[in-house]
Amino acid sequence: MRRFNNRIVTSAFFATTALAVAMPAYAQDAADDDKDVIVVTAQKREQNLQDVPIAINAIGNEKLDQLQVSELQDVVKFLPSVTIQQGGPGFAQVYFRGVASGENANHSASLPTVGTYLDEMPITTIQGALDLHAYDLARVEALAGPQGTLYGASSMAGTLKLVTNAPDPSGFYGSAGVEINNVSKGDFGAIYEGFINVLIAEGAAARLVGWYRDDGGYIDNVFGSRTYATSGITQNNANLVEKNYNDAETYGARLALGIDLDDNWTVKPTLMGQVQNTEGSYSRERSGATNGGLQTVQYNPEGSKDKWIQAALTIEGKIGNWDLTATGGHLRRKTETQSDYSDYAYFYDALAGYGYYFQDNAGNFVNPNQYIQGIDRYRKTFGEIRIASPSDARLRFIGGLFYQRQSHNIEQNYIIDNIADSITVPGTDSNIWLTKQQRTDRDYAAFGELSFDVTDQLTLTGGARLYKYDNSLFGFFGFARGYSSNTGVARCITTTGAEFRDNPTGTFAEPILNGAPCTNVNKSTSDTDAIFKLNATYKINDDALVYATWSRGFRPGGINRRGTLPPYGPDELDNYELGWKTTFGDFRFNGAVYQLDWNNIQLSFLGANGLTEIRNAGIARIRGAEIDVGYRAGGFSLNAGFSYNDAEIRRDFCAIANPQFDCTIDVDLNGNGVIGDRANEINETLAPAGSRLPVTAKFKGNAIARYEFPVADWDGHVQFAVNHTGSRRSDLRPAQNTLKGNLGAYTTADFSIGVKNEVWAIEAFATNLFDERGGVNTGVQCLETVCGTGVTPTTPTGGAFYDVLIKPRVIGLKFTRDF
Repeated sequence: MRRFNNRIVTSAFFATTALAVAMPAYAQDAADDDKDVIVVTAQKREQNLQDVPIAINAIGNEKLDQLQVSELQDVVKFLPSVTIQQGGPGFAQVYFRGVASGENANHSASLPTVGTYLDEMPITTIQGALDLHAYDLARVEALAGPQGTLYGASSMAGTLKLVTNAPDPSGFYGSAGVEINNVSKGDFGAIYEGFINVLIAEGAAARLVGWYRDDGGYIDNVFGSRTYATSGITQNNANLVEKNYNDAETYGARLALGIDLDDNWTVKPTLMGQVQNTEGSYSRERSGATNGGLQTVQYNPEGSKDKWIQAALTIEGKIGNWDLTATGGHLRRKTETQSDYSDYAYFYDALAGYGYYFQDNAGNFVNPNQYIQGIDRYRKTFGEIRIASPSDARLRFIGGLFYQRQSHNIEQNYIIDNIADSITVPGTDSNIWLTKQQRTDRDYAAFGELSFDVTDQLTLTGGARLYKYDNSLFGFFGFARGYSSNTGVARCITTTGAEFRDNPTGTFAEPILNGAPCTNVNKSTSDTDAIFKLNATYKINDDALVYATWSRGFRPGGINRRGTLPPYGPDELDNYELGWKTTFGDFRFNGAVYQLDWNNIQLSFLGANGLTEIRNAGIARIRGAEIDVGYRAGGFSLNAGFSYNDAEIRRDFCAIANPQFDCTIDVDLNGNGVIGDRANEINETLAPAGSRLPVTAKFKGNAIARYEFPVADWDGHVQFAVNHTGSRRSDLRPAQNTLKGNLGAYTTADFSIGVKNEVWAIEAFATNLFDERGGVNTGVQCLETVCGTGVTPTTPTGGAFYDVLIKPRVIGLKFTRDF
């Protein structure tokens, strides 16, 4: 575990100070009247946020720093329409407006419903967005509702844009900062970050940014022992007992260039990368052994290493009086994970006697303790070219072409040490299960929006996106032939084309994927369609507008890796929205009311043998409202945002979907009888009509009050922020939600006080001031059918229920030096 080192902090601080003193000060504060003006690019043009006729929240550079934002979950607190579900650093799913069915984010499951962009490039990988350290960002834009016309497939419910500060050709300047913090009942941590902006030639500038963050742990791994029922083998975790064992370090850098070729053409290359290392688990165990505190009982090492690098290039120019933008990029990401899976091993053995199968070559029982080692490799390439007519013309057009290819090489090793060769997956040391697959998702699109000013006050806009997706999955998943006669190796293809279970003396066909012992999945699916958007905006005066929008978003279909299940199709989201943007002197009042109709929902759940299955299984309706208000007078400002979402399914969710939504009919969507392994499957109601969608609270809101005042030659400030998140279902299905329990409502408060001048800034702060234990995720490491029986063997470790909580109270001190 990394320990906080005061000597390192002190030396880094004085080194930073010495560097800063040696350089001239460069600072330019915005005028007071411009402090709340944010220019956004939500419609791929630069516009004042108050002139954009969509529901959008934007947090600028200065405000991000004032709110102590350093990672994705920090900024989501202040975006009322956004919800985050997190399992730990680097593994998060983001949702807008309640569009969540409780999907398990499995590597072979559905794409996210929210697109995340870093400048021009989509950075949403198949299992979620990058966990970028938030420093030197110009702003964060949250675009609520379907953005599919301009932003594509993974923006069905909304888009989150992280916009970095561009190189500035006006001169040389920079900043460096140090933060020292302590987490309640946990370790110390620190953040070191800085940037320099350099003029390298006339019309050319470079910006170099770097950061290092050490997050102190706060969850203890406490002692536990368990005896496996079948073998009588006793296991304990004495070698892993540790206080504050879930620490993390994050470091990275960004180099950006801005080169003006002439008055009309600019080239902007960027190179960016980050490494994030974590140790331990970010879940507390809900059991008697841990007393419900920030503790867990884990029997195997846990942690992750997440590293990625991104290269991007944007070229902007003019052809006549039209703007042309060509942009592209490439992203590579690799995650290495270790997970404790021993709870599954214990409960399978205690309640189903599975420990009997785990013997060595001599027939002796082995410890059935199970753990997972994973290596996931992602690659993403995209390109977009678009043109835009003059923004002051009465008839305006923006449109272009888009291409994206993302791949995910999946390797998940489920290991029980020393098991017999006959039940070890071929080609592995001691795997009881192996997933080795290659998933590739390809997207192609042509898009455009046309706006016409009918009068000086009324504007009509229509948009369309013609898209095609082509997705594939191939490789291997499952057990050895000696462990299962119906899955894994048994389903591999032989040279005759037959499965190995039907041709047991045959020879495996050459594996399609390197590292796989053979091939038992090789599927693809594709589709072509179009989505549309209509908008009418009426500008009452320069300070007020109202708008009405109908828009549609989509999410591509994909592959069910179980051989007998067909691919799942795309789902669609229709948005009907009325909104307004108003400014009355020092007061801002924005809002929207909406209804979302979610059709052919991609519902994912664990089916037979614990395999994720995805069915287009239902219809949901979400009715909601969002309010954003702000007031500024002198040194005082008050900003608040609220969202309300009433989200429920409108038809029964059936295990086997059918056109009648009748869960007593054992047929699929096409009216066909069940086939293959599903021949004996009986349809059932997974969730009845009227069930509330999970993950998102009905009410979420925040308020921020800040007062700025002079202190001698310095500017002082005091700030207080409060955030509330209502209760949420943990699962759409009533039985599983009862098992895991609801996520309770919680309210947090943040406080800061500080001073600054043209060179220095000093601030003390506290986040989650009252040390609230708010839950953001919950799970069960046990067969749902087993845990659902209510039978829990008596062991010192208690149950297998885990909660991911918000970070406890953090108190810190920040020093910043501008130069």
